[in-house]
Amino acid sequence: MADSRKCILWTSNPSILPKRLWGRMEGLGFRVLVSEDKDDLCHMIERTRPSLWVGQANGGKPANFSELRQVRASFPHLPVLITSASPSIEEAMEAVRSGASEYVPEGADEEKLQAILEGLITAPCPYSNENALPPPRRPRDSGWDPIARNSEMKRILALASRIAPTSSTVLIQGESGTGKEVLARFIHARSNRSSGPFVAVNCAALPETLLESELFGHEKGAFTGAVGRKKGKFELADTGTILLDEISEMAPAVQAKLLRVLQEREVDRVGGQSPVRVDVRVLATTNRDLQAHVTEGNFRQDLFYRLNVVPILIPPLRSRPDDIGALARHFLEQTAARNGLPRKGLPPKSEEMLKRMPWPGNVRELENLMERTTLLVDGEDVQPADLEFLVDLRGASPPESAPRDNGEVMTLREVEKSMIFRALDTHQGNRTRASEVLGISVRTLRNKLQEYRKENQAPGPGKQSIS
Repeated sequence: MADSRKCILWTSNPSILPKRLWGRMEGLGFRVLVSEDKDDLCHMIERTRPSLWVGQANGGKPANFSELRQVRASFPHLPVLITSASPSIEEAMEAVRSGASEYVPEGADEEKLQAILEGLITAPCPYSNENALPPPRRPRDSGWDPIARNSEMKRILALASRIAPTSSTVLIQGESGTGKEVLARFIHARSNRSSGPFVAVNCAALPETLLESELFGHEKGAFTGAVGRKKGKFELADTGTILLDEISEMAPAVQAKLLRVLQEREVDRVGGQSPVRVDVRVLATTNRDLQAHVTEGNFRQDLFYRLNVVPILIPPLRSRPDDIGALARHFLEQTAARNGLPRKGLPPKSEEMLKRMPWPGNVRELENLMERTTLLVDGEDVQPADLEFLVDLRGASPPESAPRDNGEVMTLREVEKSMIFRALDTHQGNRTRASEVLGISVRTLRNKLQEYRKENQAPGPGKQSIS
């Protein structure tokens, strides 16, 4: 009968586990069971109850992960590490889709392999008791569920749901405003860390000196102004998830220190004497092509590969018009509820108009437009003319009191209209605040907006009504 120590079941190539690392695992209280018999793998797992299974990719093209899928179906909470003699991004993606917690090449650095192994074997026990497995985890309603009608977005959400319970690092790429942080929060909410903290750090918002202290913390007296010990974001995210937003903007010196954190699962505070262990899942986002950034020498290649375990590319809103109507209605309802206003309807003609717009600001731009619509449109439904008016409002120029560049002077009505648009834009469509700044009543402001809307609807020379 097997001894009482916890074990790691190893059916991969045993030569990739160096003796020194094997000894470290035993020092942590784990025995390593090596077996080449894969005929009844599930029975072997049931009998040995391992804390981790280490399997091997078959190296075929396409890779066959039927064995992995069978294990995942029978033991949904068992951590799984897949090794590969011929690693590739395609194989890594398929391994994660099939249920792998981590995927590493067989020539992986020993310290990296140790960090991965320790991260997996310190996860919560995958068995509820000696004779039963825990029921499947039901994701809680996080409030961060992305809206998807587009087939590509549905595929992305399915992939995100699949990898959420794992500890794998995820790199989310996409244009600004596509919803990268929403997807990151979606992954966290469906992970085994959902009860832990979610900490987001904007790497582009802080200079190098402050970013290092923000991420890793500092000790008292580490630099001028360090009047006390401060925990970094990695420590604050312990047992949870950290989101490194716009990671492409991270300074090279900080990139090197981040790589060590990912490999060792420990941070060195600025001015600290000893490292601090952290248990954190890392998600990263960027609006750049990070691979091109590596080629240009602006981002560390080793860090890119460490982050790019599960790459997800979110398409821009203009390439998924079937999402626009559902998103617009969601934002209309959300803004109305937040401001205590009646919800606006979105007729088919207005939805079609939204689908034809280019959306350079993506989902964030659509959200802002729907907020202005809720605040400024008086009718029950949003008409195409309302949208055209509000789009013009979004792009309104600041008022001019001097002659234009071509020598033409603005009429008083043009100046008035420009000032009203600028006041509304400055105060995010809040009519009360805009009217206070302009020195007019809310009723006068509303009447002026109705006049402008009628002008916008009326056909003029070279112009046709869009309604």
